[in-house]
Amino acid sequence: MTATVALTVGLAVLIGVSLGLLGGGGSILAVPLLVYVADLPAKEAIATSLLVVGATCLVGVIPHVRAHRVRWRTGLIFGLAGMTGAYAGGRLAGLIPAGILLTGFAVMMLATAVAMIRGRREAAGTVVPHELPVPRVILDGVVVGLVTGLVGAGGGFLVVPALALLGGLPMPVAVGTSLVVIAMKSFAGLAGYLAGVDINWGPAAAVTVAAVAGSLAGGRLTERIPADILRKAFGWFVVVMGVFVLGQQLPDDLRTRPLLWAGVGVAAAITVTLTVLHTRRASEPSGSSPRH
Repeated sequence: MTATVALTVGLAVLIGVSLGLLGGGGSILAVPLLVYVADLPAKEAIATSLLVVGATCLVGVIPHVRAHRVRWRTGLIFGLAGMTGAYAGGRLAGLIPAGILLTGFAVMMLATAVAMIRGRREAAGTVVPHELPVPRVILDGVVVGLVTGLVGAGGGFLVVPALALLGGLPMPVAVGTSLVVIAMKSFAGLAGYLAGVDINWGPAAAVTVAAVAGSLAGGRLTERIPADILRKAFGWFVVVMGVFVLGQQLPDDLRTRPLLWAGVGVAAAITVTLTVLHTRRASEPSGSSPRH
């Protein structure tokens, strides 16, 4: 095994951990890994990533099923609606410049991350249904699929917030259910790519096995991490990836300026500080009055 293949396989474990723990991050990590580390052509990398992510989700959902963290009806309907939206988004993508698509995707990721970090305000006594209403699931699935088809990535980044924020599912349940949705969309996309793209099955299998092992570990970690911490970790993870994607769209002369990235670092530090202060203030019991 060459050093490049070994490094690729080692990093693939992180893809699995991300999917198993957070229910997202697979495609947006797999494609850069396969392009920049494994040195695959872009289309082959995308096709291989669909295989890796789909198989990883399929196996990674097992710990969530055993722990009853999957809403099957919601996941299957969401997945079917998402596949429909993804097809329409893929057709529309040819009409929009790639730079605009990726810039819009990065901005959307950052907005989603802010919503995940802040959380969903729940009214006292609110009961989360075992399964979400079918019309709502179909609408959310089509919208998420449409955006996914436009940008070619981001299934988990959109599915998890849709289930957790819009649908109101607990974060661990949203993670487990999202794996069903992502597996469906990944295999559907892979079927389309195999018509015109050849996959090097040896390295693809090695990367898939490594990612599957990581997903099983990530799925077990979900049981031990509080849902609130899991939600915020997902949010910050999306922030990092959103900034990275947005940075890739900048002109080369701007992207290589240290002052720009120093400013981004300062802005990120301020954002973290303000978010922590906001979270602490929100967690303080209301109605408390100062002692006289």
